[in-house]
Amino acid sequence: MENELIFHCFNNSYVTRKYIYNPVNDSPPIKRIALLGPESCGKSYLTEFLARHFETVFVEEYGRTYCEKFGMDLTELDFAHIAGGQLYREDEMAPLANRVLFCDTELIVTQVWSEIYFNGVCQPWIIWASQNRHYDHFLLLAPDIPWVNDGLREYEQKREWMFNRLKEVLEQRNLPYTIISGNFEERDRKAIEAVERVMSYEL
Repeated sequence: MENELIFHCFNNSYVTRKYIYNPVNDSPPIKRIALLGPESCGKSYLTEFLARHFETVFVEEYGRTYCEKFGMDLTELDFAHIAGGQLYREDEMAPLANRVLFCDTELIVTQVWSEIYFNGVCQPWIIWASQNRHYDHFLLLAPDIPWVNDGLREYEQKREWMFNRLKEVLEQRNLPYTIISGNFEERDRKAIEAVERVMSYEL
């Protein structure tokens, strides 16, 4: 049933929807902010922290949920499930958001992980879906905090490469981003300031 929902979501072009309106009060379109970075750089912590600070909801990383259930020996089909599941979760949470939705990863991250797994190759539809998904800003987390092995992480040596590759894709596509670095207190402050700047713009 879960996979049926994932592909139902993709086949009905949810990936091309730029905004989601709250059906309850017909509120204005929300801002979407995506957090990117290599493994063990604090994305999940910061996503939840920002959601609490701005009193809204957030989107969990579907890839982690998937790998916890099925393991890390991933195929291209697994990446298709992960990408579709991430989009489904995002659109599921968007109507519940209070002005802003924080997303723990998105499809640029899926693309770069695919490049790591498959020697630089990513399925074209994942790249297409990523290019047709709108985010108002990206927070790119630097790998300058200690790597922690949580049982799923196994690419400590790829952290710098992945950070630079994510930055390269953002710049190639001329997407707005802020690098978040430093200790946890500094990261919290920089992230809040970046989000406040985004929220101050007219929708």
